Amino acid sequence: MKITPLIWPLLLGMCGAASHAADTFLAPELASFAVLSASATTNTNATVLKGNLGVSNNSSITGITGFFGTLANDGPGLAYGSVHQGDSFSSLADFQLNSAKSSLSLLGPGTTLGVDLTGLTLAPGIYTVSAGTSNLTGAVTLDGGGNANAFWVFQMPSTLITSSSSAINLLNTGSGAGVYWNVGSSATLGANSNFAGNVLAQASVTMNSGVNLGCGRALAHTGAVTMIGDTVNAGDCLGTAAAGSFGLSGGLSVSEIGGLPTALAFSPVSPVPETLTYLMLLAGVGLIGLVIQLRPAFGASAFPTSGQAA
Repeated sequence: MKITPLIWPLLLGMCGAASHAADTFLAPELASFAVLSASATTNTNATVLKGNLGVSNNSSITGITGFFGTLANDGPGLAYGSVHQGDSFSSLADFQLNSAKSSLSLLGPGTTLGVDLTGLTLAPGIYTVSAGTSNLTGAVTLDGGGNANAFWVFQMPSTLITSSSSAINLLNTGSGAGVYWNVGSSATLGANSNFAGNVLAQASVTMNSGVNLGCGRALAHTGAVTMIGDTVNAGDCLGTAAAGSFGLSGGLSVSEIGGLPTALAFSPVSPVPETLTYLMLLAGVGLIGLVIQLRPAFGASAFPTSGQAA
């Protein structure tokens, strides 16, 4: 079936209505990484990364282990992106990481919360969370209030620790959203936990077995990143409330590296048609195209003109 040129603008318009390009707070080189460390990046089991993989200060074979496509090339981890080991690109990204942490610190402490975020529903904003045995033993909800450009900044003066099977639920936001965990020392994510956002750790990031960082990044400025059969998605974030957000790297903007961030303007969340709705729309468009294609034939043979016999 051929769709006429008049139909294509309508079809493309419908497909494009559900998404828009997100402004990102993270600089482009840094934002390209799913995982970036300074000293070493290690993995066991089938970790999957959507984004670049790198170590900024170790170009040897020990810099990245447990991934195919690296100098060690020892698997079983897969990185669907480029690998950077001690090169200028990873060094620039590490500089941008440190600058991003400085920018987030300029936002101040915001609202001080208790040690454990479990059971809370948090509107967009800036929060300070003290160190403890666990900062998340259960589930916390981040509710964007219908703002596609919502942001959450968590100032963690010391550590970030989550318990096994804990979860972050992201609601009512969209492709311009951002979540940032500005960690003063090291971050540890519990086994089989569902985490969201960008972990910007001064020292190291440890992800225990089965962590799903479904939308965000694991970034360590001076130490290592350790993984055990985990998933990190710094790209499309499909299946989350922030689909298309490029790893929850929006919500804020800066005019200069290391400068004070400002919030992006409110943008209402656009409803995204369900798959069945899309199929019905496409079927309708196809039917219109078919009618347009067949109409000349019907006009010439099936429908007599005033000069023809009935």
